Amino acid sequence: MTPAKVLALCREKEIKAIDLRFMDFPGTQKHFTIPLSALSEASFEDGLGFNASSIRGWKAINESDMLVVPQAETAVIDPFMKNTLAITCNIQDPVTRADYPKDPRNVARKAESYMKSTGLADTAFIGAEAEFFVFDDVRFDQNEHECFYHVDSIEGEWNRGRHEPAGNSGYKIRHKEGYFPVPPVDTLQDLRTEIMLTLLECGVEVESQHHEIASGGQCEIDMKYQPLVRMADHLLLYKYVVKNVATRYGKTATFMPKPLWNDNGSGLHVHLSLWKQGESLFAGTGYAGLSQMALHAMGGVLRHAPALMAFCCPTTNSYKRLVPGFEAPVNLTYSSRNRSAAIRIPVYSPSPASKRFEFRLPDSSSNGYLAFAAMLMAAIDGIQNRIDPGPPLDKDMYDLVPEELARYPQPPVSLEASLEALRDDHDFLLRGDVFNEDVIDTWIWYKTEHEVGALRQRPHPYEFAMYYDI
Repeated sequence: MTPAKVLALCREKEIKAIDLRFMDFPGTQKHFTIPLSALSEASFEDGLGFNASSIRGWKAINESDMLVVPQAETAVIDPFMKNTLAITCNIQDPVTRADYPKDPRNVARKAESYMKSTGLADTAFIGAEAEFFVFDDVRFDQNEHECFYHVDSIEGEWNRGRHEPAGNSGYKIRHKEGYFPVPPVDTLQDLRTEIMLTLLECGVEVESQHHEIASGGQCEIDMKYQPLVRMADHLLLYKYVVKNVATRYGKTATFMPKPLWNDNGSGLHVHLSLWKQGESLFAGTGYAGLSQMALHAMGGVLRHAPALMAFCCPTTNSYKRLVPGFEAPVNLTYSSRNRSAAIRIPVYSPSPASKRFEFRLPDSSSNGYLAFAAMLMAAIDGIQNRIDPGPPLDKDMYDLVPEELARYPQPPVSLEASLEALRDDHDFLLRGDVFNEDVIDTWIWYKTEHEVGALRQRPHPYEFAMYYDI
């Protein structure tokens, strides 16, 4: 797709509105819309102005003017809005025309460029498996004198005894038995199929869709792997499609990592492989059919995992998912099947093209541009410094005695701890100016001030259960 082809598509499909989209620093997609008459081929070079001081974590009010620069290859006809074409944009300074360092997409682009500059590889393929919940109802509030949340799902096991006007069918998903049931137990089959077909219509290749393990509407739709920036673009489109299809069905979708206590949370399992001149660099004769380069890349990801989690598990809620017993990783090791390990090596196929590793710590609240870029930088550091990933953990972690379990390092247990790890370990992210000190400092400041500190100040509902009569 080129600027000329974008304009030709608009004429062919009778497009009237152009939606210009980008992502703010914490990870929420933003947009504004212009009439088609305001878009020309020159717009793809010159950009269009907007006020960046109102975007979280960006410019001060005295330096607010910035440019969005549409990227023609990202153009897609919006399946939910009338006569609208959506285009993802890069952010630039209007004076210097430099790419803005705090634009998450720019960080991801620089990570790809740095990888190529090292000569190690020319493509980083990312496969992202984003899980999410679809609820029938959600209510929550926070005031000085009250705090509550309530979510509900017609298929939730807690509704087995509920009176329903049309009669309770009794087809509810039991605790941790939500993986692959057929309808009528799986009530979301049509919704997920519509999401899958809509993604395909938007140019996003999909491999499969299915119900996930948790009761109460947990789903997964797997996109085919893509180069890093394109995968991050697709993840944004994926979230947009999921939420809007759910709304069409009168439901609500969330990528919050742990909306239900005592059930599985939603992860973002990230598969990584490096390629050069059309050949996989991760296929070899080592553990699980991996090359030495792949093992060193894993070593880098594991060594820097606590710092990576500041971007890959970026919410206070993220750490409620990373607890034993719910198929989430709880140790910093690797395995060729063990899903309690931070890194899993899929063994479905012996084909060299399938050789990759899966980083299982990230969750669906991540900003894909930042998370994927940070993970690639850690892998490159592992390769350059030949970091040994240590021995694999092929045993069932839950069967290990405490003395044996203590041999394996554990990930941070809070966002605050991950931010401290990032503060202490981020030199590997600064190479090639992919991230810079201002980006790192702003991320740590924003997350500490607006999330860690905000939660610390507020009473938790469960504290009343524990302490009211103390």
